[in-house]
Amino acid sequence: MLDINRIRSNPGEVTSALAKRGVLIDFSELLSWDDSRRKLIFESEQMKAERNTVSAEVPKLKKEGGDVSGTLARMKLLAEEIKEKENLVSVLEDRIKSFMEVLPNIPDDDVAPGDASCNEVVHEWGTRPDFKFRIKNHMDICESLGLIDYKRGTKLSGNGFWLYKGDGAVLEWALLNYFIEEHLKDGYEFLLPPHILNYECGYTAGQFPKFGGDVFSLAGGTNEDGAQFLLPTSETALINVHRNEVLAEGELPKKYFSYSPCYRKEAGSYRAEERGMIRGHQFNKVEMFQYTVPEKSNDALTELVGKAEKLMQGLGLHYRLSKLAAGDVSHSMAKTYDIEVWIPSMGIYKEVSSASNARDYQARRGQIRYKRNDTGKNEFLHTLNASGLATSRIFPAIVEQFQNEDGSVSVPPVLRKWVGKDMIKNG
Repeated sequence: MLDINRIRSNPGEVTSALAKRGVLIDFSELLSWDDSRRKLIFESEQMKAERNTVSAEVPKLKKEGGDVSGTLARMKLLAEEIKEKENLVSVLEDRIKSFMEVLPNIPDDDVAPGDASCNEVVHEWGTRPDFKFRIKNHMDICESLGLIDYKRGTKLSGNGFWLYKGDGAVLEWALLNYFIEEHLKDGYEFLLPPHILNYECGYTAGQFPKFGGDVFSLAGGTNEDGAQFLLPTSETALINVHRNEVLAEGELPKKYFSYSPCYRKEAGSYRAEERGMIRGHQFNKVEMFQYTVPEKSNDALTELVGKAEKLMQGLGLHYRLSKLAAGDVSHSMAKTYDIEVWIPSMGIYKEVSSASNARDYQARRGQIRYKRNDTGKNEFLHTLNASGLATSRIFPAIVEQFQNEDGSVSVPPVLRKWVGKDMIKNG
């Protein structure tokens, strides 16, 4: 949620900032509602003060034997006028809330305007594999080695699902073990959140109401009336751990990570670059999350990006780091860096981690604050998240980047203690 005070003080600045996303907003109507609301509140408070004064006169008049009928009539009229103004305030507040809750976050000043074509490659790590033989795509490799059963995954659940088996299931779990081990080393607290969340979780994360159709809602209602849904990412749970809480400044930063499957209505593309495990309705991910004071959130984002890159480097995978343009930054975020792994058979990079700073956008929606030590005042904190990492594209990248001419796949050294072998091959 944006700060309405910022819009009041400089609507042109906010309009220009959101235009970097390609979002054109006219705040005239909002500011008119806000101005009317504030005037009505002021008038109502004045009437309440008058009512209190008049009310105090009643016992005095009665004691003196005076006629209180006129005074009581005035009190009744004031009560009716106050109620009418409060009803108007309620209507205006609903309008303001409906307007504000669908606005995206303001991109940081150093975020470039434009769509994904304006993203900036910050750097690449490692070199693209140079194969001396005809390479295979990850689907063919996984099927030939018995790692993934795509047909039976579809039989069980439909398009966009797959079934891990044998060494494939072991390799997938090895990745998760590797990520978890590294985050524990760095002092992050491990959380295992529920996979079924309530409407408030989606609202605080910034996914509802605008993107309610992107999640799997459970039977029995819609997101609008508070039905539960399957979490699309652990971020949606982690941002809500401290919803409606005031934390002590000394508790910050809070550094969490979690593992969960992610459930999303985003599959269905049959383009070559979406085949196999590249995009699906369900995938595994380890998510990192931080709550921090505003002045340290830039450093927190640098830390999260560095941690995601360290995981990639530990696997030995060639990747690049990109800074996203405003139009490619997700709705709730002010700045995002993507770690994108190289998929040899496709000749493209695919995102495996997004590291983002939401600033105070999510904290405002979820009323998550902290008490300043020096002032004693409650302020909104900053929230950040990063994948650390999602496996559904790491897995294809491993089998493609580390494939051998004989059809086998070399296991990254950091995973071998869990996989139990140096190489995955037939037989």
